[in-house]
Amino acid sequence: MVTNDESMNRFKHKIMEEVCRLEWEGHNDQEHIEQLVLKTIPGPKPEYRCCIYKEREIVRQRINLAMAKNPTYNPDSNNIVQVIDPACDECPISAYSVTDNCRFCMGKACLNSCAFGAISPGDTHMHIDPAKCKECGKCAAACPYSAIVHLERPCKKACPVGAITYDEYGYCKIDEDKCIQCGHCIHSCPFAAIGSKTFLVDIIKEIKAGKEVIAMCAPATEGQFGEDISMASIREGLKKLGFADMIEVGLGGDMTAAYESEEWAEAYKEGKKMTTSCCPAFINMLKKHFPEQYENNMSSTISPMCAISRYMKATHPGCVTVFIGPCIAKKSEAQDKSVKDNADYVVTYGELRALMRSKGVKFEPVADDYQESSIWGKRFAGSGGVAKAVIECMQERGLETGDIKLLAAHGGLECKKALILLKMGKLPEDFIEGMVCPGGCVGGPSKHRGIGEITKAREQLLSKADDRKVLENIKNYPMDKFSMHRDGHM
Repeated sequence: MVTNDESMNRFKHKIMEEVCRLEWEGHNDQEHIEQLVLKTIPGPKPEYRCCIYKEREIVRQRINLAMAKNPTYNPDSNNIVQVIDPACDECPISAYSVTDNCRFCMGKACLNSCAFGAISPGDTHMHIDPAKCKECGKCAAACPYSAIVHLERPCKKACPVGAITYDEYGYCKIDEDKCIQCGHCIHSCPFAAIGSKTFLVDIIKEIKAGKEVIAMCAPATEGQFGEDISMASIREGLKKLGFADMIEVGLGGDMTAAYESEEWAEAYKEGKKMTTSCCPAFINMLKKHFPEQYENNMSSTISPMCAISRYMKATHPGCVTVFIGPCIAKKSEAQDKSVKDNADYVVTYGELRALMRSKGVKFEPVADDYQESSIWGKRFAGSGGVAKAVIECMQERGLETGDIKLLAAHGGLECKKALILLKMGKLPEDFIEGMVCPGGCVGGPSKHRGIGEITKAREQLLSKADDRKVLENIKNYPMDKFSMHRDGHM
């Protein structure tokens, strides 16, 4: 899968792998970490940057993130997504630039269109002073040769909520009051200057301490590792890694759909519009940018991840729960301690592979069958999947759903547009299913393969699932032992 940071991805995953190996061996101290820095960047010539000293500093900061720490120059941050300053120094600061297409024409439409005096003649073509430019774009629109281009930095372009700005030195800065932790900026950066905190070291410590560490695999997992690697294969591999067991979060999808459908049915009777509560980036968008709609329109049902974590903690007291999926924002959901008994840790697929390599474990095909979720819960991972599962539950209860209008908004901009319409009272639909990643969770920032490969393998695996109903399925589980609501009330 080709991404902007493809070559650097291997580099940062190798660092994660080595940090995990140090923790397994009990050598995760400052002396061994510095040895790892020198081993990674031996010198004398740099490979990626201007000098080996800069490369080594970047490695040190990557090690910090791999150990769930902040970069040393941002010690008080609570954000999951972090910028590695030394790696962020090659992008142009100017948003608008004049290219060689400039003919130095006599009309000078660009100069005449600028109200801020930012444009002046240079030696060979017109020049834009970035200190005066207000980025209005009028010069680019006025140029008859299209000689002025808008060079929007990829991290800023990827952010759906305007959380990224720059300081006077051109370093990327994340406004934590706006950031929804979606992680889209991470893979958009061609210098891999943005990353997220990783909790692999903490998980290894829990396993080594003899805790009952239970993996919870997201519905998006099926198809990520090919059509031969089923949920049973993944369960077997995780047990070899030291996890006590694995459970599929698609079952949590069934639980969430069952309880959210009750809320939807009540809201529909009252003429009240509602949003889903599964995508943490969407919830963060609601909470930070649409607080009134967060209070009044969001479902109070917990996410599938939280449902399975509560189920595990209710039936396995003292266990440690680890969610595995393609989502960066799930890390912020797990950090929110106002929601009781949610997942203790969250791991992405890339991080999981680094953890497996550190222990020499591989996923392999197995003959065993394993299914805890209905097909509706399994399809929570795709855009429209949550809404369809909720409607299925309403139909299983005998409710009429033909007149219900749904909006499956996927992608940051679509979600934002839907919430603006909701805020303005102009949303024509009854319910919003919000997923900030294009295509839903399967298109998450930490997906393991290209979306085409995942979809093909995923359909092969899902075709083998049985046809159990959602409400029938959750009758097999002790739903009376834990709450399905955010406030924890039964």
